[in-house]
Formats: sequence, C-alpha cells, structure tokens
Amino acid sequence: MFSLRRLLASHARSISACNRLQSGAAAAVVAERKMVVEGDQKASASGIYEAPFARARLGPFFQAEPQLGNQFTEDVTLQKYLKRHLPPKVYQEIYPDLERFGHRVATDLYELHRDCEKNPPTLETFDSWGKRVDRIVTCPAWKKLKAVSAEEGLIAIAYERKQQQWSRVYQMAKLYLFTSSSGLYSCPLAMTDGAAKSIEVIGRQEPLEGAYQRLTSRDPGKFWTSGQWMTERRGGSDVAGGTETLAVKQDDGTYKLYGYKWFSSATDSDMSLTLARPVDKDGQYKEGTGGLSMFYLEVRDSNGDLNNIEVQRLKDKLGTRQLPTAELLLDGVTALKVSPDGRGVASIANMLTLTRLHNSISAASAMRRILNLARDYSLKRSCFGVQIKDHPLHIKNLANMEIEARGALLLSLEISRLLGLDDCQKISPLEKDVFRLLTPVAKLYTAKQAMAVTSEGLECFGGMGYLEDTGLPQILRDAQVLPIWEGTTNVLSLDVLRAVSKTKGGALLSLQADMTERLRPLLQSAPIQKSAEKVQQGLQQLLDFAKKNPKHLELASRDFAFSIGRLYIGLLLLEQANWTEATAEDSLAANRWCQKDLIPIVQEANNNNYAKDVSDGEFRLVYDGYPAPVIQKSRL
Repeated sequence: MFSLRRLLASHARSISACNRLQSGAAAAVVAERKMVVEGDQKASASGIYEAPFARARLGPFFQAEPQLGNQFTEDVTLQKYLKRHLPPKVYQEIYPDLERFGHRVATDLYELHRDCEKNPPTLETFDSWGKRVDRIVTCPAWKKLKAVSAEEGLIAIAYERKQQQWSRVYQMAKLYLFTSSSGLYSCPLAMTDGAAKSIEVIGRQEPLEGAYQRLTSRDPGKFWTSGQWMTERRGGSDVAGGTETLAVKQDDGTYKLYGYKWFSSATDSDMSLTLARPVDKDGQYKEGTGGLSMFYLEVRDSNGDLNNIEVQRLKDKLGTRQLPTAELLLDGVTALKVSPDGRGVASIANMLTLTRLHNSISAASAMRRILNLARDYSLKRSCFGVQIKDHPLHIKNLANMEIEARGALLLSLEISRLLGLDDCQKISPLEKDVFRLLTPVAKLYTAKQAMAVTSEGLECFGGMGYLEDTGLPQILRDAQVLPIWEGTTNVLSLDVLRAVSKTKGGALLSLQADMTERLRPLLQSAPIQKSAEKVQQGLQQLLDFAKKNPKHLELASRDFAFSIGRLYIGLLLLEQANWTEATAEDSLAANRWCQKDLIPIVQEANNNNYAKDVSDGEFRLVYDGYPAPVIQKSRL
C-alpha cells in the first residue's frame, strides 16, 4: 500500500531533480539529498524503510542527453561565409532550403543515421538451395537514405547549375549538413559526384550519357550511385605499381576485366569506374602508369545478376561500419574503356579531386557535430556544484576546438568555390593553380584536425563519451578513415609537391600572388593587423625555404603541406573577421589561430631535422632492437 507521505516524498524528489537539471545550482543538489534523507527517516519512523537505490529503484537522478538543434541556423560560420560570398539573390534563394534541411538532419535523418550504425550490412554468399548469390543485405534506413539523397538533390544541385558557379558551394554546404547524419551514405555520394564529374569531362556519349543522367537524377527510382574500384592487394595509392587487373578486348569492342579489387567501398552501388591494364592480341600488357586505362562498368546485368563479380567478403572495419566495403573478384566483368590507352590515372583524376573535397567536408562536418553536442551537454551536466559551462577550463577546450572547426569549414568551402568556377569554365589560370595545390592540402590537414577534435570532443562527455550506445564513439571511429581514404597524409603531402613540380613552381607563385593580394586590406585593419603580418611573413618564409632547399622538400613535404594549410586557413579566418558584418568572436578566432606555429617547416629546418645524418639516425632509432638487420635504401 502506498502512503500519502511516501507519494509526496517521491513527487518532491522528482520536482527537485528537474530543478537541479534546469539550474545546475549546488543548492538544489544539497536540498535534494536532504529531502531524500528526511523522506527515508519518516518512512523508517512508520516502520517502512525503502532506500533510494533498492531493487528497481535506481535513484532520483538521470543525466539528460545532449540534443541537436537546427544544424544550419546554429552554424554562424557557414551562414556568414554564404552571405559574404554568394550574390544576395542566390543567398535568399537557397536559405529556406538550408534552414529546412538543417532541421531535418537533426531529426528524422539523424534517426536513420543511428539505425544504419545499429544494423550494419551483411553478406549472403549462398541462397537456401546452395546457389551462389553474393547478396549484400543493407537495412531499410540505408535504402531510405539513398532515396533522400536523390530527393534532396545532393548530387543534382551541382550539375543542374541553377545557381551557376555557386551551385557547388550550395551543394557542399548541404552535404556538410548531411554528412554527420547520413549513416555514411556520404561515401557513395562522394564517389557518385566524382563519377559524374569524370563523365562530364571525358564526354557524355552513350552509354555514359545514360549513366550521367541517373547519377545526377532527383528521382529515387532512377538515381544511381557509383563505386570507385582502384585499391588492389599490392597497394592503394600506388596504382601504378599495385594494379594487376587485366582487360581483354572482345569482338564487340567491350572488354572483359580479370582481377581482384581488395577494398571496394559502397559495393552496393549501381556502377563503377575502375582501372585496368589492356592486354594486346599477344597477351602482353604495359606496366606502370602508362599501362593503365579507365573503364566503366555496371555492377549488374539486364537480368539483375552480378556482372561476373564475386563478393569474397565484407571488410570488418574500425569505423564506417554502416557502409558495405568488400573484396571483389572480377572474373570476366563486362566493361567499356572510356579513356585513351595509358591515360587511366589522368582520366580518373577528376574523381579523386571530388572525393578529396568530400573528405574535407566530412572532416569539417564531424568536428561541427561533436562540438554542437558538447556545447549542449555543457548546459546539462553539472560538476563540482556548477554546470560545466561555468568552468573556464572546459570552455577554453571548446573554444580551441571551435577555432579548428571554423578553419576547416572555411578551407573546404573555399575549395568548393574554386571548383564551382572550374565547373562553369570561369576559373582563371591563377585560381586553377591554387585549386590544384589546395585540394590535397585541405584533404590531409582537415582529416588530422578531425581526429584531434573528435577525440577531444569525447572527453567533454566523460565516461558517456566512451559508451557505444550513446552514438558518440562512432564519431571518432568514423573520423579515423579520413586521413587514410583517398591517400594518407604522407601520400597527399607528396601530391602537393607534385602539384608544385608539374607547374615548375608556378603553383607556389600563384598561391603567393593570391594570398598577397587578399592580405592587403587585412594589413590595414587594426584588430587583425598583427595576425595578417604574421601570415604575410610566414608565406615569405615558406617560399624562401622551398627556393633554397629543393633537395629537402620530399622529406619536409608533410611539414610543407601543413604550413600551407595553416597559412591559408589563417587568411580565410582573417577575411571573415574583416567582413563588415563580422563580430568580435570572428576576430578572436582569427587572432587565436594566427598565434599558433603557422610554418612548422621553418622550425624543423632551424633544428636541422631535414639533414641526411638526422634522417639516418631516425632510421636507426626506428629499428633499434629489431631482431634482424635492416638495411636502409634511402631515396634522399
């Protein structure tokens, strides 16, 4: 039997707990505990004692979970960039869609996203009667996200070009909002975007025209996604030395592909672009990059059966578990050669550019998501008598993360702007150089930022950040793919050098001209003048190093790329701070960024860390204690 006294005591405990969550005041906590004790004493006096943690009673306190608000209207950096760059008519035109979508990614799409993590893909190799079917089974949420991607125009926007060159910025802004609620459907979208761009560049003759129309469709019934099958057992980024797949020409002009694709993401896609080595009539083929051509294939034939593809297994990955990634045996796959002989790598370069940009957008999105959750949680979690938002040390951590997230987004959007100019053939030679140079820089630098920020972000939740069912660890696990997919940090650093060498240094001179011109008004703005001067000086020091130390550039390539990234993000943050509608927070972010070491390559050079004897010492250090002798074959 419930007594009135016990009922009132229970009610009082509930009200007190709610008050404590809302105010976070220490007094409420003390009062609550006092009330519990008094209630227990009264119950004991009546001969009935019930402890607050007995049996099914778990105590009066339950931590409120963080909530997502509108991911567009709460993102001041995104809104300011769009308003500052887009023509007013374009900004007003796309704002309602971004505002609506900003709400959607925090509600129904976020639920689909969580469902995909809870229900990862599986492989059914055989049916009940023993027939090999190689059926990849994905959850309903994954299929729904494909339909959403079409309906929302996440690929179509960039190719309809209703906003002309600004269509790319619009598309990437929307993908930035979508990625962290996409259940990793952002991955097939990246390759789909890259495939559409590649087809647009090489020519839309049939059957590529039909594929292009499907890749860029808003109709879920027609929309296709594309794979990108490059990685083989011998290597991923080293396609010249790692590609073993052979292409045998048929009488009808098609080819049969024979090979083993070791890491094929979004394996449930409808088509793919891939690399293979054409075989001549004598069975001979050419090694190296010059022997590679690009091929177009459809994953299933007209009957719905796999196109002579065997799915050997699905990958068991650290993160991106929502995404089906497989090892594929190509046993006579029907394909069409869509590049000249030996021009496979050059032809697929447009796809790599797009997927690297998507990678940068995903990095910025992951940082923003963990920050938005951590910011809200700071209003709901109390520690040492106050809400954690009232601990300056906690806020300092969040502020440092916020600056990183802002810089990553601005760099990604700036590359999107340049891509939009390229799409519409409005890009200048100088801008094209900067675009080519910054794309690998952005990919490698934002990926490293995302790893640091998402790891730090989990700490903001204490033990809850370590529990899988909160969905928080997934953010960190999924971020780990960013510095690996589409080229590791070192591989991308070497690609930065390749951009410089292929232009005989012209890309660096274009970067200097671009930054110098844009720094001029910033050097006249008192609140950010010292920071602008530091960026200007850093740029000159970087160019001086490259000019004086060409033999050290390969060893220094990582620091070289990091220096470009930090300097350019500094420029972008300063430009945002110098805008007529900028706030004090914009200046704080820009100045704080510029207080860091913007040119790590100079510090390393001053410490003589690029010298040959130092490199030899590092080799000995790494293999110190290794059980067998290791001989260094240095390229330096």
